Amino acid sequence: MLSDCETDTSPMTSDAGNENCLGWAARDPSGFLSPYKFNRRNVGVDDVSITITHCGVCYADVAWTRNKQGHSKYPLVPGHEIVGIVKEVGSNVQRFKAGDHIGVGTYVNSCRECEYCDDRREVQCSKGAVLTFDGIDTDGTVTKEGYSSYIVVHERYCYRIPENYPSASAAPLLCAGITVWSPMMRHNMNQPGKSLGVIGLGGLGHLAVKFGKSFGLKVTVFSTSPSKKDEALNLLGADNFIISSNNDEMKAMEKSLDFLINTASADIPFDLYLSLLKSEGVLSMVGFPSEVKFNPASLILGMRSISGSITGGTKQTQEMLDYCASHEIYPNIDIVPIQYANEALERLIKKDVKYRFVIDIASSLK
Repeated sequence: MLSDCETDTSPMTSDAGNENCLGWAARDPSGFLSPYKFNRRNVGVDDVSITITHCGVCYADVAWTRNKQGHSKYPLVPGHEIVGIVKEVGSNVQRFKAGDHIGVGTYVNSCRECEYCDDRREVQCSKGAVLTFDGIDTDGTVTKEGYSSYIVVHERYCYRIPENYPSASAAPLLCAGITVWSPMMRHNMNQPGKSLGVIGLGGLGHLAVKFGKSFGLKVTVFSTSPSKKDEALNLLGADNFIISSNNDEMKAMEKSLDFLINTASADIPFDLYLSLLKSEGVLSMVGFPSEVKFNPASLILGMRSISGSITGGTKQTQEMLDYCASHEIYPNIDIVPIQYANEALERLIKKDVKYRFVIDIASSLK
């Protein structure tokens, strides 16, 4: 165990010695997390205060704690796959009450005035959605989120966790799940009989397979790791597994897919993958390769498209949660204590997880 919790000495923290929230934070680009006390803002009239029970571990936690984007603000408390129990609600809150099980995803505020917010696609807010961590909260402080004991969030950005759906299982849906669900819905890939290709079989990829099979799609997994074949076919129920470095296997798949979703962040041969799409097929990018290079003919001659996507709006996220509950879709998770957070992030970097770590905040953060 680590030593007693440290106290934030930055200008944003007030009432030193009387901090009301316990979390784990990175102090510098090493990304090393350790206990940290800080203050949450008071509950406003439209706010919900949530006692956190579980938080999923996402690669964004690695990227931000290690300042890979170049703008991390320390101390940084990561975590944007948050599930917990309502502790208190503001006087205007109608959707939730104390004791409800709810979740919070990748953003906690938006302008609520632009065309995207009006359409409940807040993640695309014209003025920029406020990130769940390392954003600027309504009181001017930096958002610090899921690796902590509780949070205060405007009710609009909270999601009802369906009755009897496990809290730990719900956590990864709030980033990994909605990240693959959103482009599949936008491109009508919930129609039985269509063919889906999934590039990469990690936290996002395994949920894309589960969604695809639930929709009645023919699902092919593409991976560089032969060891994942048995999991893809027998554990997750994919119809086909292709070693992406095997040219013969790849060539046999030409013009066979309606939709490809790339969940990998490694560079891929785009022309080769585009050749696997049928006419008017779509390659959706949710991973972050270092570059995207392809011959324009790969798009033009087959009337194919490359589409980008991140997470989804509040309406779509709630729909996904409800669908998972009614169709009994559960992420494959490994539940760990907060004291294992640094090891979990290291294993995530090494892709040594099947398929999502979830931190049991309630039992381990004391």
